[in-house]
Amino acid sequence: MSHPTTRILAMLELLQSRPRLTGAELAARLEVDERTVRRYAARLADLGVPVVADRGRHGGYRLMPGFKLPPLMLTDDEATAVVLGLLAGRRVGLPGQATESALAKVERVLPAALRDRVQALRGTLEFTLAGRDGAAPATGPLLTLAAAARDHRRVRLAYRNWRGGATRRDLDPYGLVFHSGRWYVTGHDHASGETRTFRVDRVAEAVLDDARFTVPDGTDAVALVTRALAAVPYAHEVEVLLETTLPEARRRVPPTVAGLRAVEGGVVLTLRTERLDGAALLLAGLGVPFTIRRPDALRGAVIDLAARLDARARR
Repeated sequence: MSHPTTRILAMLELLQSRPRLTGAELAARLEVDERTVRRYAARLADLGVPVVADRGRHGGYRLMPGFKLPPLMLTDDEATAVVLGLLAGRRVGLPGQATESALAKVERVLPAALRDRVQALRGTLEFTLAGRDGAAPATGPLLTLAAAARDHRRVRLAYRNWRGGATRRDLDPYGLVFHSGRWYVTGHDHASGETRTFRVDRVAEAVLDDARFTVPDGTDAVALVTRALAAVPYAHEVEVLLETTLPEARRRVPPTVAGLRAVEGGVVLTLRTERLDGAALLLAGLGVPFTIRRPDALRGAVIDLAARLDARARR
């Protein structure tokens, strides 16, 4: 809990769950000193939350007897947006336990009539998108990386590579990107001297450094991540000339699927893939003439696909 506002809210939550807590107990739970606890109590009082400070040997902090937080004042549209956002987030791979607990907390403080309608939405809503188990990162490293990227501060990472080996890295993070159920951070890696992309769920620890950095002009974190993922080695490297324009090709082919560049006579599509039959399906679905440059085996995959489609059409 690095932000003071987060700690103040956490203190309120603690005081609601316990009848009385000493300053030392609150300081330990919030990871601050007792003087800061007194300041937080005063801030809560300024916000209209009646925190009572009892002095003496058995003193401590407590909420005024009978005090209850008012219901969360959301309109129907706002409540629906919150619930849909949490449900959709879980569906695309955000942490399931966190979204479940957040949903429960939101529902608990809604007015009864609205809570009933929100629960009806939650219980009846279905998705065509299959659920997926995303690699959810630890909250601490994720928030530290976000703060480092915002404030342009170097961060020291304890990182586990794809082989499971532990490494230490100094990174100037340019931004965070959520893609296909995974979180990525991209930036200048001082170990390699290059711009690199790392999976945040493999970050065991992230510690802010005092060193500052400047993000190069024109840096696009999403483009850096998608290019890095597209460069992962696969069994086949595909290059095809599409007889279309670059805007039309971009409309049909997402940047996460293949690279596109305009040339004389059309657009060159490049991608890496484990299976050539998948590349054949992609080309068949584009609806534009094309010429296969490499690999030659892709021609056979396209011919096989055409034969299968022809046979099915003649049934």
